[in-house]
Amino acid sequence: MAMPEGVAKALPFLERALELEPNYARAHGHLGFCHHTLYLRGGLREENRQTAIHHARAAIANGQDDSTALSLAGFVIGMDEHDRATASLAFEAALALSPSSAFTYHIGSPVLGWGGDAERAIEWAERALRLSPLDPWNWIPCHGLALGHLSLGHYQEAAAAARKAIQLNPGFSMSHMLLAASLVKVGWLEEAKSAAARVLELQPSYRFGKHFAGVDCAPALAASLSDALRTAGLPE
Repeated sequence: MAMPEGVAKALPFLERALELEPNYARAHGHLGFCHHTLYLRGGLREENRQTAIHHARAAIANGQDDSTALSLAGFVIGMDEHDRATASLAFEAALALSPSSAFTYHIGSPVLGWGGDAERAIEWAERALRLSPLDPWNWIPCHGLALGHLSLGHYQEAAAAARKAIQLNPGFSMSHMLLAASLVKVGWLEEAKSAAARVLELQPSYRFGKHFAGVDCAPALAASLSDALRTAGLPE
């Protein structure tokens, strides 16, 4: 996702929008997404998580006619509140409003992937890529693909998806993490260690145990990823 430095530039504009219109659902949705980024990428501070959830819930309350607001809310509630049932309802409501919303499928796919819903994560990711093949967000469904394939034991496919994510957004450390795990699984240890080293270059504070707890990674997937990442040399 976006880095905290970039998010910080967006916050005053979104907060000003809510000063002018407190029930503006899409502003709430984007603020939730911003605080998700600050939470996951900025030290897992509880205040950021709670603020993200607050804005996501406000986006749902005020955005029943706004597919984008509902999609953003579903992402935050699934990733940060770990309420995947409510996240699913938000995504389905977004798709009821806009059945061809690539954005919903984009950000829904990694929520499904982290939750262990592997087949649907892959389905949503592939649909996002079909609907918007040149989308600048396409590295996100590549994460959904990688997570889904890792859960199913399709490690070559997971590595290919992680490589594609890196090609589209080379500065995002999580793509390199997914590549490192996938490469360990296919036995390419030296390349996996290089990918793991790149994770720490981009995000020196990265600890995979904290990350997996932060996103409520499905237990079986967390165990499999943890074993691979230890082998690749990433700290827990």
